[in-house]
Amino acid sequence: MEVVITVAVTVVLAIALVLISIRAFIVICPPNLVAVISGRSKEGESGYRVLRGGRTLRIPLLEKVDWMELNTIAIDVAVQNAYSKGAIPLSVQAVGNVKISSREGVLDNAIERFLGRPTEYVQKIAKETLEANLRGVLATLTPEEVNEDRLKFAQTLIDEADDDMRTLGLDLDVLKIQNVTDEVDYLDSVGRRRTAQVIMEARVAEAERQTESQEAEAGARRRAEIAQVNANLEIVERSNALRVREAELEALAVAKEREAEVAGEKAKAVAEQSLETERIELQKRRLEADVITPARAEKEAKELRAKGEAAKIIEDGAAQIEVFRRLIEQYQSAGEDAQQIFVLNMLPDLLGQIVETVKGVAIDKVTVIDSGNGSQGIPDFMSQLPAAVIKLTEQVETATGINILSGLGANQKEADATVGTGEEGPGS
Repeated sequence: MEVVITVAVTVVLAIALVLISIRAFIVICPPNLVAVISGRSKEGESGYRVLRGGRTLRIPLLEKVDWMELNTIAIDVAVQNAYSKGAIPLSVQAVGNVKISSREGVLDNAIERFLGRPTEYVQKIAKETLEANLRGVLATLTPEEVNEDRLKFAQTLIDEADDDMRTLGLDLDVLKIQNVTDEVDYLDSVGRRRTAQVIMEARVAEAERQTESQEAEAGARRRAEIAQVNANLEIVERSNALRVREAELEALAVAKEREAEVAGEKAKAVAEQSLETERIELQKRRLEADVITPARAEKEAKELRAKGEAAKIIEDGAAQIEVFRRLIEQYQSAGEDAQQIFVLNMLPDLLGQIVETVKGVAIDKVTVIDSGNGSQGIPDFMSQLPAAVIKLTEQVETATGINILSGLGANQKEADATVGTGEEGPGS
């Protein structure tokens, strides 16, 4: 049991020693402090390094850590009997806030001057510097400028002290002027003079205002009377103008009424003319629909029928031409008998034409009268038929140049010869 306790104590001591050692090696810097670690230096370096917030490592025994506060330091600045411009002694009380600068370059100045120094020392140096600057600024300003424009005075003081503060490594955050007094009552005298001047100016202004008020009142009354006269005159003029205007308006109204009547008649005539135009247009459309359009359609239909009939005639003519062409080819192939064949083919048509000439003659009956001179009526009539036929054939021969009977006789002889020889003719 004692061994366990001894081991536990040893472990705790070892852990504590390790923690202490680690704490000795690590430097942790809060935001409102600056850690200056010195002790090691390399060629070309300043011999110290600065840590602003964060942590770093250091070598114990070889490096030393010093701390500088960055907190604000309040300073009461006061000067007594400091001569201003014009040799007037003034006493000024002000309050300012300074701090160790953390800006690069300026912090090095603060380290060289205030490292290891207490805050009271920094406060003392800053106060003496600001009081000296305050005396220098007062020498360039009149008491009136110092007392009346304290913001400008404070800004001038800040501009004057800024270079000195930067040289010391400090930042001047705020500087406000609290009070400005003098022991010779210069400012009181200036105040009383200003007060008397203001009172005098106020009395003069009051008298001027009263005079101006009286003059304004009199002018107002005069203007009121003149305005009343002008108003009455204007009333009369307006009344006259009103009557004239009423007469003009009455005449204008009558003219407008007449113009309206004329315009109405004109509009009526225009409307009737427009209506008549519409009626004419409607009649045109009816004529177009009832007469022109059907006539045009009929014309187009007749044109189409005529074109159709013409096309039919053309096609029929072309067919007849083709028939005639083929007949000509057949006739040309027949040789010398072609003319007779052609006439024989036309013979039925010719006979038909001859028959057509007497087709309209209606013979109800034929009466043969015996003349009694020894002639016989019917035999004589029958004997005349061959002569009529022969006369008909002669007329045909005269018209065509072909003897039908001779042609028939030749054809008959051919037929008989064909029958006698026992050959079949073309018509068998």
